[in-house]
Amino acid sequence: MSETWPRPVPLVGDATSARERSEDPQGWAMGAHVVAALEAVIANRRDIRRFRPDPVPESLVESVLSAGHRGPSVGHSQPWRFIVVRDPSVRDRAAHLADRARLVQAEHLTDDRAARLLDLKLEGLREAPVGIVVACDRRTPARGVLGRGTFPDADLWSCASAIENMWLTARAHGLGMGWVTLFDPADLAGLLHLPAGVVTLGWLCLGWPDERPPAPGLERAAWSRRVPLSDVVVRDRWPAEEDAPAQPVSHLRAPSGARLVAATDGADALLAPPEALGLLDRALNRVEALAAGPVDGGTLVLAAADHPVARLGVSAYPPHVTRDVAEAAVAGTSMGAAAATAAGLGVVVVDAGIDGGPVAGAALLRACGARGDLASSDALTAEDVDRLLDGGRVIGRRAGESGLVVLGEVGVGNTTVAAALAGALTGIRPEDAVGLGAGADSDILERKRSVVAAALARVSERLASAGTPAEHARLALQGLGGPEVAVLTGVVLGAVEAGGAVVLDGLCASLPGLLAARLEPAVQAHLIAGQVSRERAHAAVLRELGLEPLLSLRLRAGEGVGGCLAASMLLQGLRIRRTAARTG
Repeated sequence: MSETWPRPVPLVGDATSARERSEDPQGWAMGAHVVAALEAVIANRRDIRRFRPDPVPESLVESVLSAGHRGPSVGHSQPWRFIVVRDPSVRDRAAHLADRARLVQAEHLTDDRAARLLDLKLEGLREAPVGIVVACDRRTPARGVLGRGTFPDADLWSCASAIENMWLTARAHGLGMGWVTLFDPADLAGLLHLPAGVVTLGWLCLGWPDERPPAPGLERAAWSRRVPLSDVVVRDRWPAEEDAPAQPVSHLRAPSGARLVAATDGADALLAPPEALGLLDRALNRVEALAAGPVDGGTLVLAAADHPVARLGVSAYPPHVTRDVAEAAVAGTSMGAAAATAAGLGVVVVDAGIDGGPVAGAALLRACGARGDLASSDALTAEDVDRLLDGGRVIGRRAGESGLVVLGEVGVGNTTVAAALAGALTGIRPEDAVGLGAGADSDILERKRSVVAAALARVSERLASAGTPAEHARLALQGLGGPEVAVLTGVVLGAVEAGGAVVLDGLCASLPGLLAARLEPAVQAHLIAGQVSRERAHAAVLRELGLEPLLSLRLRAGEGVGGCLAASMLLQGLRIRRTAARTG
């Protein structure tokens, strides 16, 4: 028998021998206690939607990120990039994008599934103190990375694995994580200034959870149940069709963070099921989160103006009706003023450019420069846009200090103005943007479409050159807007500065909300859609804002009537919350 020698043991790498591994195939196991702990973490991982505002220590954020960085990556490419977002303004803008995308997706679902989707809570984007966006850097050609030449998307799989590591680590530390993918990928990439070739996998909300869900959220929401393991396992090859696993069910339709948490806390203390008032509860949370104290009333700001475009035959009513309604509003007898009084609101009437002399009793804030008919020339000068915005801000700040701010407008011909602005801001076609309008016939409708198409064509090149959303909004107001829209846009900005909630009305009184949000993105968190009207473009504008309307009554009234009705509901809801029984 020959002499044996000690086995050389490497100083780095695997020190075990084939003999050792064959004698103890299970020798790499970490022990029953580790297996049990891992099973517990996996079984109790949850998609968290509600968060406490308490800060997350940087050391824990680092632990979560380190876990992601230790994830498996094809070809050891490590394509993940972790973008940590703490800036509240960026989180606000992300929440706006998610709200908008949720409404877009809901439009394609069955009514029941759309309602359930809209019930899902996305406030974690604002509430969670930390946002983490996992981006995948795909700029390296697939064939230049080991393993991606045959499976080009393996880099995305690697990033998803990193997210799972982060999620389990967060859960083990008691942190909550929610994965939000309700974004248009291009919008989210634009928000974060990502270069071409770097794509996101959604937004991770990270913070201390304000819920302890015993089961997955979508199971609790009765969206679906986890299917048995046996239903998703196949052996060796795909079985015959009758024995194959069922395809996933489709539901497509056929042919300030801390204050929001505090408002939710208060609602949860009521002797009622969570969100017992449905969408109204969410709007009430927003109002309460914004308010410095109890909200018992508010102000209807009714801006009125005439329009040169009316001379092109786009309205069924003569221009003097604008003055008639404004004077009645000052007297408290117009429909909008009456609705405001019934809701317990004050009324401020603004003469933003009514033909003839100033309307007695109205605040005077008119354009001074040339005003065009949209089709052939600009609606406003750049100087007037700035002046009307600034004047509106002053009015909005005062109104915002008194409670809710409801927007109202009146102006013969302004549905044509609104359709043109909606087309410029949302991209919808003139034939989709233009509605019939009160009292109009088919001839008027065709003239309106023709005017809107001409107006959009006239300003298209100028708008396309805008470098920022704010610049685009100003150019749109200059080329297409009415003075009352500019004034109300300023009112929104001023009300937001005062910390108030703004209730939008119809199409013409919702566009100021969208314009203001383009000028200052944080505005969206202050907006409440009072109603969706009959105007065809209105739903597109609300969708762009990511807002669900409280009412859908097919109103044509204008003047802030729908907004006042919604404000009445909000004020009643606030009173209900103050007087309803509470749990201990």
